Amino acid sequence: MGRIEIGPAAGDALDAIETGEVERFLEAHPETEAVEFLVTESNGVLRGKWAPAATIAKAFADGINFPFSMYGLDVWGREVMETGLHVTTGDRDGYCRAVPGSLRPVPWAARPTAQVLLTMHADTGEAFLGDPRHALVRVVERMKAAGYTPCCAVELEFYLLDPKAPPMADGMPAPVYRATAGPTPQNMYAMSDLSDFSSFFSDIWAYGKAQGLPIDTMVSEAAPGQFEVNLKHRADAVAAADDAVMLKRLVCEVARRHGLKATFMPKPFMDVAGSGLHLHVSLLDRFGHNVFADPMIGERRLGQAIAGLLETMQASTLLFVSSWNGFRRLQPGSYAPTTASWGHNNRSVGVRVPASSDAARRLEHRIAGADANPYLVTAAVLAGMLEGLERELTPPPPVVRNAYEEPVPALPASMAEAITLFERSDFVRRMLGVEYRSLIAHLKRAEAEAFAREITPLERLTYL
Repeated sequence: MGRIEIGPAAGDALDAIETGEVERFLEAHPETEAVEFLVTESNGVLRGKWAPAATIAKAFADGINFPFSMYGLDVWGREVMETGLHVTTGDRDGYCRAVPGSLRPVPWAARPTAQVLLTMHADTGEAFLGDPRHALVRVVERMKAAGYTPCCAVELEFYLLDPKAPPMADGMPAPVYRATAGPTPQNMYAMSDLSDFSSFFSDIWAYGKAQGLPIDTMVSEAAPGQFEVNLKHRADAVAAADDAVMLKRLVCEVARRHGLKATFMPKPFMDVAGSGLHLHVSLLDRFGHNVFADPMIGERRLGQAIAGLLETMQASTLLFVSSWNGFRRLQPGSYAPTTASWGHNNRSVGVRVPASSDAARRLEHRIAGADANPYLVTAAVLAGMLEGLERELTPPPPVVRNAYEEPVPALPASMAEAITLFERSDFVRRMLGVEYRSLIAHLKRAEAEAFAREITPLERLTYL
């Protein structure tokens, strides 16, 4: 594909040294010995390094060297040569600068440690166009230029697994409740399930507070061992995506401390519900008022935003359902949407308008799997909404009953179909740029081909 070009700076030009962020942090945490530098690549995988605390200031001022090729790795961390980011172009280094406001303590670390998010830049300070966080920044800047400030909140579902229990027949660690004797309980919204893991969730609360994460509600979900943690709305879409990235890491680390394993795999078990990432979005006008709550134009603007989401949904599916396993989650009757549909207070559709007060009027995008990259999911949702608003699109009638049985357009049913729609889409090109669209398509095609080359146990069982 050739290397991705370097584009205009993407909003992180604030010099945090001048704001005193590092000095304030170290004054509050003088015992800090180490720092974890964290980079989110296109698959949503956190990569990075550990370093002495003395290097924190360098991350804000000059940046920490990392190769651009970090963004050319598949979900397993293997080089995808077609991206043009590896040895064919010399495997060059860029400079990952700290994200202002992301310097936080790591309360679960064995020694006093800080963490900070990084984004990739060239040596001239310009943003690397293959960085998913920069992609979201650019979409948010477009929305603000149009007079809208997105207000976003993420809901994340996951399973808690017990590595010490006998594994499932396919070798997968069992969910915590399947590790018990007797029938498997399915106890949706049960307070007892939260109480059974009260020490785990207490640590989620405490560590989240220490890291400044706006954690809201926690709930026992639709399957044994499945839970959901929700984040509060923020009138900063990029910070809301940052929160989601940090929450996923926190959940996994707290589970590890409790002898458990947390998985955000979209469909770990075929017979029960999969795990999703749901994004709630409202739009604020220049005066900070919810556009969708406006008695004169709110309903029309909400309809336009939904129409844009529906029109761009099939092309964007690869960002929402970014893995082979993710397409297993999209099953009729599963509460994971299979169609480009919308409705009021209806969980079978792709875009739901939740029951709420007028002031809290918003939409909920329900398609993404829990493993999706929060930056790219948010970018695609906001860009789709803006498409509908700028073109003043009209949505189809809302689905009132079961969207799985309605004659509405279907989402791509496979990764191969999603890749084709994605890389042919002019909407995706305008949102991400030609180079980043191509990079993501190369990564996903390499992953799809890896799965296609795998012979499954069921295939062998058929003939043995």
